Amino acid sequence: MCRVHILSPPPLPRGPGGGLGGRGWSLCASFWAAAAPSALPPSPAGLKIASLLLLLLVRPGGLSVCLPVCLSGAMERAALLGSGREAGSAVAMAGDVGELLVPYMPTVRVPKTGDRVYKAECAFSYDSPDSEGGLYVCMNTFLGFGREHVERHYRKTGQCVYMHLKRHVKEKVTGASGGALPKRRNTKLFLDLECNGDLNNDDYEYEDEAKLVIFPDHYEIPLPNIEELPALVTIACDAVLSAKSPYRKQDPDSWEEELQVSKHANILVQMDNGVRIPPSGWKCSKCDLRENLWLNLTDGSILCGKWFFDGSGGNGHALEHYKEMGYPLAVKLGTITPDGADVYSFDEEEAVLDPHIAKHLAHFGIDMLQMHVIENGLRDNDIKPRVSEWEVIQESGMKLKPMFGPGYTGLKNLGNSCYVNSVLQALFNIPEFQRAYVGNLPRIFDYSPLDPTQDFNTQMAKLGHGLLSGQYSKPPMKSEIIEQVMKEEQKPQHNGISPRMFKALVSKGHPEFSSNRQQDAHEFFLHLINLIERNHIGSENPSDVFRFLVEERTQCCQSRKVRYTERVDYLMQLPVAMEAASNKDELIAYELKRREAEAARRPPPELVRAKIPFSACLQAFSEPDNVEDFWSSALQAKSAGVKTSRFASFPEYLVVQIKKFTFGLDWIPKKLDVSIDMPELLDINHLRATGLQPGEEELPDISPPIIIPEDPKDGTTNHFMESPDIDESSVMQLAEMGFPLEACRKAVYYTGNMGAEVAFNWIIAHMEEPDFAEPLLIPGYAGAAFPGADKPGFAGLDNQPPEEMVAIIASMGFQRNIALRALRATNNNLEHALDWIFSHPEPEEANEASSEAMDIENHVNANLLAESDPEGPRVKDGSGRYELFGFISHMGTSTMSGHYVCHLKKEGRWVIYNDLKVCASERPPRELGYIYFYRRISS
Repeated sequence: MCRVHILSPPPLPRGPGGGLGGRGWSLCASFWAAAAPSALPPSPAGLKIASLLLLLLVRPGGLSVCLPVCLSGAMERAALLGSGREAGSAVAMAGDVGELLVPYMPTVRVPKTGDRVYKAECAFSYDSPDSEGGLYVCMNTFLGFGREHVERHYRKTGQCVYMHLKRHVKEKVTGASGGALPKRRNTKLFLDLECNGDLNNDDYEYEDEAKLVIFPDHYEIPLPNIEELPALVTIACDAVLSAKSPYRKQDPDSWEEELQVSKHANILVQMDNGVRIPPSGWKCSKCDLRENLWLNLTDGSILCGKWFFDGSGGNGHALEHYKEMGYPLAVKLGTITPDGADVYSFDEEEAVLDPHIAKHLAHFGIDMLQMHVIENGLRDNDIKPRVSEWEVIQESGMKLKPMFGPGYTGLKNLGNSCYVNSVLQALFNIPEFQRAYVGNLPRIFDYSPLDPTQDFNTQMAKLGHGLLSGQYSKPPMKSEIIEQVMKEEQKPQHNGISPRMFKALVSKGHPEFSSNRQQDAHEFFLHLINLIERNHIGSENPSDVFRFLVEERTQCCQSRKVRYTERVDYLMQLPVAMEAASNKDELIAYELKRREAEAARRPPPELVRAKIPFSACLQAFSEPDNVEDFWSSALQAKSAGVKTSRFASFPEYLVVQIKKFTFGLDWIPKKLDVSIDMPELLDINHLRATGLQPGEEELPDISPPIIIPEDPKDGTTNHFMESPDIDESSVMQLAEMGFPLEACRKAVYYTGNMGAEVAFNWIIAHMEEPDFAEPLLIPGYAGAAFPGADKPGFAGLDNQPPEEMVAIIASMGFQRNIALRALRATNNNLEHALDWIFSHPEPEEANEASSEAMDIENHVNANLLAESDPEGPRVKDGSGRYELFGFISHMGTSTMSGHYVCHLKKEGRWVIYNDLKVCASERPPRELGYIYFYRRISS
């Protein structure tokens, strides 16, 4: 064993590169043989290490700072584990280990700050050091691979040096009396891994093993082996072994711990302007958006936040307001709970803590402290918790039979991640998702990027395989069951998978899902569908099964004229018709008893849950809704308007969300605790859209005038302006991104020439609309905005692809008509046109028609035809008859707390998925669900 002493004098000046320069640190190295009673001359291996260490220390920008820590860690491990292990037979034949590693030294790296080291989970599977084959960590990329996938990485990258990690689980040695020996420090446990929660640590112990493996010959070098390994390799191995989890920011409570108290919290000035914030119905005061809204704590203004990468968010009006007025703190509406709220400081440019948030919210009529008091006026800890809902949904008290095998794999709860687990279990019960990801798994894995941990399709395929393969859901052997019954103890079980890598990827950059707080399963479902839409490969998009068109009929109550529009949606939101409860007498009696208990400060009576007929909820969905701030194009003024929604198409799989969550008048977020008799067989054919009816007169297609503040600083006087000229520079910026030219013009016009960024947000919000790429028609202004737009053939000629671009695509082997279509669809962007061609394969049946199209490709009418039929959203229309196959239930008082459980119907029987626990369901609580999944019944 070797020992290295490093003497550190007072701090020395560093050079421009950050190294210590020629002065450096003094290195005194002395080496002893481990078993020698007295000092012996340094060994050749020790001298080799010392010389390399010296080079590293004096080299500017080298490893001088981390060396003492890394080397001391290696020494400690050497002392604990010893270095006299026998090498494998392959290494014994190789001779000098140092010479064996020389050809691979350029590929071995020491992890730097910011490098993610995946030493607990395979990038392609859920293999870990606990698995039978252990885990291989690449010493260059620090990615982890199971035994089945490490060869793929070697062939793809040529990286040869891997660290193999294996954790062995053994029964503890028993003493003479039969009990386990007294506990002692486990010197053979050095991997920073989670212990299996199923293990009884009093009866089992761990032993970790690490070794270097050199591919392709699988030479094995046991670790630590300081005497023979080059120093750089020793340092790299020690750094990998001591590296922290790559999900450090995803660990429980880390998001909250990083927040600091704002410097403005104690000195915040609030205006006495009489503003009172209602408990619901918020919208941005500048753009009427109703999501991602922030309340400024100085003046009470409600404004939208920034646009997020996933297409959600707003137009950044809250930030603009800060730049204009200088009011620093804002709270996100919808996040206010008894424990706090999401507060952001524009001045400090980060999320912050406000210790006076209750006082600041009360200034605008939001009584946050009231939420500490429950319905009967007693504090939460003064009464027994209401557990009936939890017991019913989780089927507590019943002996549920565990289920094992393909499709019966549980998901570990990472800390308030049950909303993720429930949605994933439901999605991968759908054949289209199984085919898209698990069916295409070999192709997805083979074509995955160099870092598969950051690839959405790879992680979806990995997750689907983990859930459906049965590899991580194996029943115990009969002999093990008998032994457990006899000994009344539990053997180690390694069932279920941890979706930590998947959650870290899909939540990256999202302010809500990246935290470890409870979230809304409905919002996560839509977020996941958005990611699938953006990342699907080719023409196969599994989210197509949920997509449907909604026809919205808007009627001006004064002129009686109507307008029909269509939009894309992925789920049906069903209102709760509380007024239709069938047990009103029981509810009235319960309310009287509850008030008496509140007055006498007694515990509340047993809960009576409102029973709502499903037919009443369906009727409430079909009834007209009032349209706020409706502008009638027939009257050229604001008027009263109503809107009704119908299905323009029925999806293959219908997702129904029960709108249980709301806010009370006292600002307390609450859930409607109701029971709805959801049918197993559902027929909604009567909700099919009918379109414009005889005798109905359409509203004129006139857009409302743009309202522009006269002075952004005082913003108090607005006036109506005539339609402005379109900023062509903003139009071209958007067109260069690949959006259709006409859509870019509309975006710039409808956002009042506020710039390309604001117009881009408009495009993201409207790109699914059927008329997204239609030409912009401005009454009385079209001539100025589009010279020649009234002439026949204008639209087609304006988008005629340049011949040189057509020739470039044709030279790649594509037909001329395909090149023309691709260029027109992408506004003559060559790179985007090639992507369009690969994502829109030409049907074989169209070959004959293509030759005819080539004869008239330059004709104006052909261009007009191509422009008049833009590709709309893909829907799988059919019958409106459905059968229930799954539902997600929520327990708790709001979406920001509680627990989610999923029930799925498989092989003719219901199964409950409660995180890792997968069992046959005895009484599926169908009437208490939150999100329901129906599949179409073939007619």
